[in-house]
Amino acid sequence: MGGGPAIAAKSDGYSHLISDTRPWWKNSRIIVLNCWIALLLVTSSTNGYDGSMMSMWHYLQGLNNVMDWTSPADGLQSVEEWQKAFGYPTGGKLGLLNAVQNIGCLAAYPFAPYLSDGLGRRPAIFIGATIMIIATAIQTASISVGMFIGARFLVGFGLTFAANAAPLLVTEIAFPTHRAQATSMYNTLWYLGSIIAAWATFGTFRIPSSWAWRIPSALQGLPSLLQIFLIWIVPESPRWLVSKGRDADALKVLAYYHANGDHHHPLVHYEFDEIKAAIEFDRDVASNVGWLSLLKTPGNRRRMRIIVALAFFSQWSGNGLVSYYLNKVFIAIGITDPDTQLLINGFLNIFNFIVAIIAGFLCDKVGRRPLFLISCGGMFMFWTLQTICFALYAQNGDLNAGHTVIAMIFLYYGFCYLPDDVAFTPLVVSYTIEILPFSLRAKGFTVFNFGISLSLIFNQLGWKYYLVYVVWIAFEMVFCYFFIIETKNLTLEETAALFDGDESVAMIAGAVVEQSSVDENSTNASVQKLDKKESD
Repeated sequence: MGGGPAIAAKSDGYSHLISDTRPWWKNSRIIVLNCWIALLLVTSSTNGYDGSMMSMWHYLQGLNNVMDWTSPADGLQSVEEWQKAFGYPTGGKLGLLNAVQNIGCLAAYPFAPYLSDGLGRRPAIFIGATIMIIATAIQTASISVGMFIGARFLVGFGLTFAANAAPLLVTEIAFPTHRAQATSMYNTLWYLGSIIAAWATFGTFRIPSSWAWRIPSALQGLPSLLQIFLIWIVPESPRWLVSKGRDADALKVLAYYHANGDHHHPLVHYEFDEIKAAIEFDRDVASNVGWLSLLKTPGNRRRMRIIVALAFFSQWSGNGLVSYYLNKVFIAIGITDPDTQLLINGFLNIFNFIVAIIAGFLCDKVGRRPLFLISCGGMFMFWTLQTICFALYAQNGDLNAGHTVIAMIFLYYGFCYLPDDVAFTPLVVSYTIEILPFSLRAKGFTVFNFGISLSLIFNQLGWKYYLVYVVWIAFEMVFCYFFIIETKNLTLEETAALFDGDESVAMIAGAVVEQSSVDENSTNASVQKLDKKESD
């Protein structure tokens, strides 16, 4: 098999082993693999659909004061039907309706990584999708506010299991040169679900019956239904298989999808050796993989500092102001026509989706660190200009300044997360996953998701506090400059090693070399076993 790969920050890694020069769309195995990855990515779209569906109902309700209720064509009947069905909830009951899905997520976080690591990535997604279907069925059939609240809790509970495992499986099965882009698409496709939900809800809100809100609720379960029937055809993570001692199965997955079934291909042996060496290193050197291990070593503390910061940055960059108070911002700058507001909001989501996709495909060409810095710099510049224009309109009633605020919102959204389209949307999930070693990947990703939920709970700063965000975004830019480490064009194992210092890098590199030489007979035995199965 030859020598094992050297692990270093500037390693060319697997690139010299990829001999197939055909574009990926002419390789049938990679096309199939990318189709399975697309099935996993819809988990994020499900999340985006859910968030957008609920926020759209409340957004339409927020337009109540600027709509002409004397005209039947302008009546917000979807909101009225939803309000009527649940007794016109207010105060604490309305707050619980908004928060209970997040509470469901929080309840599932302690269990999600154990399902992903114990049962496997695919069973965790299956369990999550099953709970989601049950939840959406209950939500669609709800006849009381208690029933609806219970369904919303189950939505969050089930979504957590699927959302913990799906991006891990994406990054662990993707073809090496596609991994970064594929994982970056995970969070980006949140917008696809958001766009579908926004327009589906807008299309049904005038139905004069409870189907105005039941139809969008039912549609929410379709992606999970697809996952239930197809998830067992998706390949399991080779890294998870190796961690469970199923080396032959892992080798088969790598060979089938990454080398057209050639078990002897040098790329397959390279990946297999590196995966096995890294997992053996975790077992021997970092055998304690409990929650406290996330903080026990300097490398893991560096990871957690970045992961927690990115979780909060993704929600505390001023995007909450626009997301939660957009209709108030519109009214404050003189845009009171509801159709105009909804049109701007709809095109804003489409704009975010397009920019985030472009940025996601640039992550290996431009690099993670430049994208994060460009994102923070762009957010700072356009948020500052937006604040200035807003102030000019508020003081002088300058219509040009008011309209410029809308342009600044689009440009700001082009650099920010949910929206942070240049870096935070495509990169926060992919970067979090790739800097974690396999043994801590599920738990570390759970910490990231918990940080998101926690930040959302406290993300209630009023819509007038523009200057606070100017200072905060400046802090984000400084943090990213000093602490974000570049990881482009590295394998998962090489990336994880960057955080553990030169000694750990050398140890893993030595383990890879040892793995490729000492265990060559074992690897060849697995290859021979697969060859025998195929011949039989």
